[in-house]
Amino acid sequence: MAHPKRKTSKSRRDKRRTHYKAERPTLTVCKETGAVHTPHRAYTVDGNVYYNGKLIIENTAAV
Repeated sequence: MAHPKRKTSKSRRDKRRTHYKAERPTLTVCKETGAVHTPHRAYTVDGNVYYNGKLIIENTAAV
């Protein structure tokens, strides 16, 4: 294994780590159902599964 010749200071270490931060997820509103969801992901509304504003899987248990 490689061994560092000098100790990395806290300042230098933290400068490198400034890019590792949590980002707020992007959300969109469906025009059909009005549900808030992440884009390019399937989402559920009342047990029905929607994708791209279209009903993909209908919940038959509620009927």
